[in-house]
Amino acid sequence: MGNETQEFKWVGKRPIRPDGVDKVTGRAKFGADMHLPGMLIGRVLRSPHAHARIRSINTKKATALPGVKAVVTGDDFPPPPPPVWEAAGETPVNFRDLAKNVMARDKTLYDGHAVAAVAATSAVIAEKALDLIEVDYEVLPHVIDVKEAMKPDAPLLHDDLFTDGVSPKPEKPSNIAKRMEFVVGDVEAGFAKADVVVEREFTTEPVHQGYIEPHACVADASEDGKLFIHCSSQGQFMVRQFSARVLGLEISQVTVVPAEIGGGFGGKTTVYIEPTAGLLSRKTGRPVKMVMSRTEVFRASGPTSGGATKIKIGATKDGIITSAQATLAYQAGAFPGSPIGPGCMCAFAPYNIENVNVVGHDVVVNRPKVAAYRAPGAPISEFGVECVVDEIADKIGVDPIDLREKNAARQGTKAYYGPTFGPIGFIDTLEAAKLHPHYSAPLGENQGRGVASGFWFNIGGDSTASVHINEDGTATVIEGNPDIGGSRASLAQMAAEVLGIDYDKIRISVADTSSIGYNFLTGGSRVTFASGKAVIEAAKGAVSELCARAAKLWEIDADAVEWVDGEARPAGENAGNFEPMPLSTLAGASGKTGGPISGHASLNVKGAGPGFGTHICDVEVDQETGRVSVVRYTAVQDVGRAIHPSYVEGQLQGGVAQGVGWALNEEYIYDKEGRLDNPGFLDYRIPVASDLPMIDTVLVEVPNPNHPYGVRGVGEVPIIPPMAAVANAVSDAIGIRLKNLPMSPPKVLASLKNEGNGAASQSG
Repeated sequence: MGNETQEFKWVGKRPIRPDGVDKVTGRAKFGADMHLPGMLIGRVLRSPHAHARIRSINTKKATALPGVKAVVTGDDFPPPPPPVWEAAGETPVNFRDLAKNVMARDKTLYDGHAVAAVAATSAVIAEKALDLIEVDYEVLPHVIDVKEAMKPDAPLLHDDLFTDGVSPKPEKPSNIAKRMEFVVGDVEAGFAKADVVVEREFTTEPVHQGYIEPHACVADASEDGKLFIHCSSQGQFMVRQFSARVLGLEISQVTVVPAEIGGGFGGKTTVYIEPTAGLLSRKTGRPVKMVMSRTEVFRASGPTSGGATKIKIGATKDGIITSAQATLAYQAGAFPGSPIGPGCMCAFAPYNIENVNVVGHDVVVNRPKVAAYRAPGAPISEFGVECVVDEIADKIGVDPIDLREKNAARQGTKAYYGPTFGPIGFIDTLEAAKLHPHYSAPLGENQGRGVASGFWFNIGGDSTASVHINEDGTATVIEGNPDIGGSRASLAQMAAEVLGIDYDKIRISVADTSSIGYNFLTGGSRVTFASGKAVIEAAKGAVSELCARAAKLWEIDADAVEWVDGEARPAGENAGNFEPMPLSTLAGASGKTGGPISGHASLNVKGAGPGFGTHICDVEVDQETGRVSVVRYTAVQDVGRAIHPSYVEGQLQGGVAQGVGWALNEEYIYDKEGRLDNPGFLDYRIPVASDLPMIDTVLVEVPNPNHPYGVRGVGEVPIIPPMAAVANAVSDAIGIRLKNLPMSPPKVLASLKNEGNGAASQSG
């Protein structure tokens, strides 16, 4: 645990990141850094209403303004595609809804919804033009809260939305886009066997991913109908597909060049301004640059869902969970498609429970369409589950880690959502947490300690990679996934391991969509696993060719050559007595032995090993102000094998920081008209360095057998336990269970006062 892997030369080590120098010196080019000759500036007019019908849009004054080169509205886009859900991006996509989210058509559905856009010779002129666009709105009733949206008399967002997953099909439309259910065993019979049953309701608010870099792009349409898009995203192939569909283009007509990305966390797995910039460029014949302001990012890009959950768990007095039930309702925003599926799948997945029932609802509300956020859907459902598990442990007098270990999923456990787990390290994380000095350290006054666990299934998917051997003995790796978590380093380490050369002789290039085969986006903790496997296979292909070239020079069969420590060697005494031939020699002779030496792999990678984590959190509660301070935090996680331990530790620390923000401070606040009150970091409070202690990490390594180096994704799991770990710690500190996030000072103080007055608190 936590030790660097010794059996490999590069895997498990901590080399310097390949992109470090460019990023610290400012040479790295992000989305807003692109400038092209003759470039125009694009700006978007956004609705000030949460829900309104667009009676008319008059753009004549804006069009007549000197310096304005184009104005577009929804009428200028092709008709939206049919309302069919397709496998694309991190979650299925309804391209009709995507097109309407990019630019409103007949209605605006949230504060910040795009209604028009302009391209002008300067930002000042573009902003002035927006003021000249006249929009006649019919303001409609709106609904913000998920529970309110589910009521029969709630304002209706879509007249053609009928709940999917219900039989027979409802006769009337509603805001409930989908119902889904997982059932194993008999939950009522399970509850009847329980000595203790705890049922609680929880709420979480939508929170933003908080990436530093706003959405930015430059679109350049050519006379022959081709479109080039330079942008920062979590997947250039996703941007290509999405933009092509919205603009009615063939995919081959669009080339997307990836820029560096200043944070994504799932929030850059869709498009907002790229199709609009493309349309403006086509209309003007000039490149168009669009950059969202911070306010626009909050008002118009996707946060994660808010949720209302009901969790019920029963257990025997000796700590066996007999039954578990969850009812989940997730805000999707203005269009269907919340992460309710993963929320349902992950809720009870850490545990081996005989009787399980999970029901999920995908609900539209007048908020921005949600986007992915690390382990999308899982933090919301597992927050409630881990709080109830903690409460059960308290009621039966069992250590909370012991209770989790007694019911823990392990190798051979069949998850209620389908798969049977292979080698997993959940129990290992629990044991490591219990043995950690943090768990037995004394607490001070007004302090409390909480634990919580988390699960994410991880994913694989399509990946393409090429490895080219250069004539000087170095190698170039071409891959197609933006680096948001250290993938350049980890992929280079794996390539170096296979080739047997030093890490610093590997160069990594993230290619545009015309320079490499298709790659699924960077998300779901897939890249080190899936693209890593593609790089390994491509490197093996290069090694095979290197062996063939050595065989040619030695005039022996290729099968008689083996590759060891970066050099070709005869495979046994019968192969001949030849001196080993290093890669550099073979590379230099490539022109005489057959030409360039390369390897290529295009894979649909399966076998992603699920991830588990267990966290320990200590808090201190100020009795006078209600402020909760995190004073110590330890994150333990099964990471498969840490290719680059420093990056892995950073993933855990970043997930904890974001989860703590979700627990204590972060939330979207709307006024009674449905307008966002806090669209900026001054009023939307993410944790800063002074809010957190040093986050300790423990890396448990249970290798994934489905990867040559044992990789399993690590980026999703660490955001899941913090919400419950903090809530359980607060409960331990003040004796009151808070069930509504965020646990901001006013909420905590109100609970303390109510408890002091003998009134009912959030503990129910």
